[in-house]
Amino acid sequence: MRSVVSAKPVPSPPVPSRALPRLASNPLRPVILAAAKSSRVRALITGAPPTRRLVDRFVAGDTRADALAATKALLDTGRSVSIDHLGEDTTDRAQARAIVAEYEALIADLAPSAGSGAPVPAVEVSVKLTALGLALGAEGPAVALGHARQICAAAAEAGVWVTVDAEDHTTTDATLSIVRRLREDYPWVGAVLQAYLHRTEADCRELSAPASRVRLCKGAYREPASVAYQDAADVDASYLRCLRVLMAGQGYPMVASHDPAIVAAVDPLAAEHARGPDGFEHQMLYGIRDLEQRRLADAGYRMRVYVPYGAQWYGYLMRRLAERPSNLRFFLRSVVSRD
Repeated sequence: MRSVVSAKPVPSPPVPSRALPRLASNPLRPVILAAAKSSRVRALITGAPPTRRLVDRFVAGDTRADALAATKALLDTGRSVSIDHLGEDTTDRAQARAIVAEYEALIADLAPSAGSGAPVPAVEVSVKLTALGLALGAEGPAVALGHARQICAAAAEAGVWVTVDAEDHTTTDATLSIVRRLREDYPWVGAVLQAYLHRTEADCRELSAPASRVRLCKGAYREPASVAYQDAADVDASYLRCLRVLMAGQGYPMVASHDPAIVAAVDPLAAEHARGPDGFEHQMLYGIRDLEQRRLADAGYRMRVYVPYGAQWYGYLMRRLAERPSNLRFFLRSVVSRD
């Protein structure tokens, strides 16, 4: 993988986030994220027929076959993919083993699409460590590490990469510790950092070593002010600081943002640090800003789409509703529409 490549100088400096239109934050975000933890709200939403319309927009489907079909369609448009089998907070060993088996089967199915010998595979999988057993009490970290190693071994054989997803802040230390252990044998394992956490700029500095892959996102969980920025402008400013650290480092930044201001800031930062299109990638979520995804791919950038699938979609859906008012409006229109 080429982490740093030459690029033509771009005279303009990075554009401040307030200089360009930005995606509106959702004033109901705290309420929606609280509802994500409510079993009563979960039963209400998952049982409502109109909910399926929204799920179909953001989730590739319930089955692996659905995910593979969505993957093929995206690859055919020149985009790359990162596939997530939905599930988190597993407290049963058998369930964790079943999730590992699903990932192994998924990786085997993805192998023909990986691109033999490609410096950056067109397909990867994203895994949440709480789905692999991290929440199993004192033994959880060891269980999750063992399961993650099984997935990485299968991925290495197939030429597919693995990125370890971020979850709420209580898991960050354990997650990054496991990532470091995995990288001893699989240096291409990716880590995800969330810009809304106060600690993330320091984590970016630590993880910007050669060959290190870091997906930088804003963050989608409900976090207290003691550990996370609460104001959208502060989160944006943190994201740009963190992105500058990653671009200045020797790793491979993965810019996971739909924000037009963030996307516009990427090229100047990349040019400042002599990175061409092979030295970083854009990432966006399945079902969000599809036209912008296509524009970036057509312009020669690596554009990777995060493709979730599986029946355990509730928590993922609620985080998408919390991110943007437009997502919530789409859901409410679906609820009142009967056609």
